Amino acid sequence: MNDMARQDTPALVLDKVTKEYSQWQRSGETKDIIRNLLRPEKRVVTALDQVSLVINSGEFVAYAGANGAGKSTTIKILSGILTPTKGGVTVLGLNPLKDRIPLMHRVGVLFGQRTELWWDHPVITSFQWKKDVWNIPDQVYEKNLQMVTELLDLPDILKTFARELSLGQRMRADIAMLLLHGPELIFLDEPTLGLDVLAKQQMIGFLKKLNKEYGTTVVVTSHDMDDLEEMAQRVVFINKGKIAFDGDFDSLRSVMGGFYRILVTTQPGVPALSLPEMKLLHSENDVHEYEFDRTKVPIHEVLGNLSNYSQILDLEIKKAPIEDVVASLYLSWKEN
Repeated sequence: MNDMARQDTPALVLDKVTKEYSQWQRSGETKDIIRNLLRPEKRVVTALDQVSLVINSGEFVAYAGANGAGKSTTIKILSGILTPTKGGVTVLGLNPLKDRIPLMHRVGVLFGQRTELWWDHPVITSFQWKKDVWNIPDQVYEKNLQMVTELLDLPDILKTFARELSLGQRMRADIAMLLLHGPELIFLDEPTLGLDVLAKQQMIGFLKKLNKEYGTTVVVTSHDMDDLEEMAQRVVFINKGKIAFDGDFDSLRSVMGGFYRILVTTQPGVPALSLPEMKLLHSENDVHEYEFDRTKVPIHEVLGNLSNYSQILDLEIKKAPIEDVVASLYLSWKEN
């Protein structure tokens, strides 16, 4: 496939995909043993319900949702690991089930920090093993090895045994191994989980650069919404097996209202001010944090109200943390 055809072909398409599981039900009571054997009950669980989704080549998309919402099921279907009960799926124009081998040469998948590194061998040995098993051409391997070594800062760990790596080092090595065959599309499950602040910044910076400079399509899942907001341009939320939201992070905030936070620093000993249309969240050391909905009270009106108080020393306005927005969203879904 030439480069123009690849650009015109969506990275992935889900067309009304449903995935159902059957679960045998057993009470666990001794008195029900015979009934469980002779007349077992079966319950059908719908993990995905008529899911339709298109992600275009070159996008960086966050795929989010609560535990059990259907995220992992979706990725496994796109990877050819699971078969959908109903609906159509294409990835890079291919069928993940029928074309799994050629597709895997164009896709990279990292699930739940499961490593493919050989535990009792140096990192470079695992890389060379993948080159041989995957039949990666010398030129492609050397080019990609040089890229990941430079961008992921690997020189000091290539000759280190995998079992001796820190979590951050191992994640960098796993991502590097994932990219050795030059995938056009990568799926990442919780790539920043457990990383310290510096390692997390390095990982996010690398993924953004990989997407922007190399055009790699990235689909990432995480429970850390701050990380997702920093990485991705688009966020897709799945709830109870259905797409509940698809858009950018500003649009996500507007779903729950235009909530903003304002930090008001007052002179020592001045109590929190009673301000119209503003909710006091907490006060500490003469700094008082309020929340307001700018769709109900414009920022200029908030500032106008605050200008009447001479006890104010400083102000800082910021968007509500995305974690709080998502928590409110989850709560609203749970109540419906």
